[in-house]
Amino acid sequence: MRADRIKRLAPIAVILLVAVVGIVFLRDRLSFETLAANREALIAHRDANYVLSAMVFVVAYIAIVGFSLPGATIATLTGGFLFGIFPGVLFNLAGATIGATIIFLAARFGLGERLAARMEAVEGRIARLKRGIDENQWSVLFLMRLLPAVPFFVANVVPALLNVRTGVFVVTTVVGIIPGALVYTSVGAGLGDVFDRGGAPDLGVIFEPYILGPIIGLCVLAALPILIRTFRKGDVA
Repeated sequence: MRADRIKRLAPIAVILLVAVVGIVFLRDRLSFETLAANREALIAHRDANYVLSAMVFVVAYIAIVGFSLPGATIATLTGGFLFGIFPGVLFNLAGATIGATIIFLAARFGLGERLAARMEAVEGRIARLKRGIDENQWSVLFLMRLLPAVPFFVANVVPALLNVRTGVFVVTTVVGIIPGALVYTSVGAGLGDVFDRGGAPDLGVIFEPYILGPIIGLCVLAALPILIRTFRKGDVA
């Protein structure tokens, strides 16, 4: 039993260990300054080996997200800088979704199934919360992805702890992160002018009304099924 438990927890333990090492040793390297200092070399490599550069970029993005390393935002900017809004946004979406799925599966394999079973077996608020989320999985997961305030790591782990199906997780992830990916990829696509001016990108642009407004609208649409179910239950009661 002990060996089985160690085997189940090993993937998430490795991710956490690599994440800690990454925070200690890579925080200063995966930065905007590093991207600015190496932009000419990156562009030259892309021009000489476009397909290989795209593959290496996606794999690096997967590693950054999959091991919760610092620099996911810089990676998204880099995707836009090297490959433009399109296909850069596709590369960013692929890297982020696959990396997120790695964390999700590791957490689900190690903790999710048993924790979800315990939550269902316990009566009271926890069980009602679990049932409420199960009834509104699509809406809840979309909201977690759309809301800029929800950390990406949290949005990867929480569904695993609630034993969300892998297919539901993948679909809600790739669709839910499209707005943010488009915004930051477009910012990355304009980094050439920013570098020439010696400035820094405005990463707070996602909170500008003309961008945040549509995202809030999408959040309302995602929450609408939850509200409808709540009102219907109230009418029945």
